[in-house]
Amino acid sequence: MPAPVPRQRAIPAAESGQAPTPSENTTDTARAAPDRAETVAHTNLTLLLIEDDPGGSPIVPDLLDQAGKPIRVRTARNLTEAERLLTDDVHCILLDLALSAPGRAGGDDELAVLRHVLELAPRHAVLALTGADDTERGAEAVRVGAQDYLVRDELDGRLLSRAIRYAVERKRSESAERRLAEGRLRAQENRRLERGLLPTPLLEGSSLRFAARYRPGRSRALLGGDFYDVVRTPDGTVHAMIGDVCGHGPDEAALGVELRIAWRALTLAGLCGDQLLGTLQQVLEHERADDEIFATLCTVDIAPDGRRAGLCLAGHPSPLLARPGLPARLLPYDNNGPALGLLPGARWPRMQVELGAEWSLMLYTDGLIEGRVGDSGERLGQDGMVDMVRRQLSEGLRGEELLRAAVNEVRDLNGGELTDDVAVLLLDRAG
Repeated sequence: MPAPVPRQRAIPAAESGQAPTPSENTTDTARAAPDRAETVAHTNLTLLLIEDDPGGSPIVPDLLDQAGKPIRVRTARNLTEAERLLTDDVHCILLDLALSAPGRAGGDDELAVLRHVLELAPRHAVLALTGADDTERGAEAVRVGAQDYLVRDELDGRLLSRAIRYAVERKRSESAERRLAEGRLRAQENRRLERGLLPTPLLEGSSLRFAARYRPGRSRALLGGDFYDVVRTPDGTVHAMIGDVCGHGPDEAALGVELRIAWRALTLAGLCGDQLLGTLQQVLEHERADDEIFATLCTVDIAPDGRRAGLCLAGHPSPLLARPGLPARLLPYDNNGPALGLLPGARWPRMQVELGAEWSLMLYTDGLIEGRVGDSGERLGQDGMVDMVRRQLSEGLRGEELLRAAVNEVRDLNGGELTDDVAVLLLDRAG
């Protein structure tokens, strides 16, 4: 006996295929040309019966769908005919398990014909048809992939109509669940990949403390066009970098990763200043998808004694320096160069900066300063950011806590999530 068939709702119009003119229990050998873009509210369900002698053994009675409309029936005597009749407007297949699969006559696999049909029609609902003395094979057919099995001698119009609707709905649900699961797996894989592309600072042996916050502007992404990195070279110099590729899509995120990895490799190879930035510009020019793409960059190399640093700016906002007893301020921006990718043969001067014995140095991208402030539409800007950080420092915030408070306040001032990527990193040296 087939499993009890639960009561099902009518098939939604969007799932019903083409709307042919119905004829009860008729054979349709013409290839259909479905147009799913049109309204299909009046479409009938279509069943493809695969049985070796459908004309001589009328096993399919008159069928009505849940709305009382005739279910259209096509018949095929073998799998070759079935393949020809299996068009997009077929909703369900009723397969006689006694049928032989092509090239497998006399084989040991009793469900070879079903496996062939499932391979031929992976998106269609399939009902297996078996005899009263062969229900075990029917149950096995369900385990293999059929939506249900039916016993030939027990068929009637009401039972078969319900079974067809149930099979179509179940197949549709299975397909939706499979697509959802595949989407989740892809999302998890993408998240693992993006998380793996975020930098791990190389600061072993350094007394400097490091903190960073990263918030991509793309919805549900972990990685944006902003990038940063920190490494310590064997001579004790700590090199820090932060950059921003124009744009917010996955291509920009990928280019940012390439520039970060190139910067780390070149830095560890001993390059710095103008030579380093010039080489990075060559990398960008070779890897960018469009000649209009550019990237801003800020690099800092902190001397082994921690008291001074070299600063190079390529169209990027100047870092913020905070020292005890002095108001936080921006480092000089006068002698900066253009963004990478704008001017062939450009130069990027390296400025010497005195840091002192105890300090905090904050590097950031423009996403932190370009958010709106209230309903006026005015941007926060660098001055507003400096005032905000000064206040937060006076409240005793440091390290990760300071960066978290800064990013959250900028978002709150904007009245919601920021549309641009935001990256902020902080290096601290205690006296």
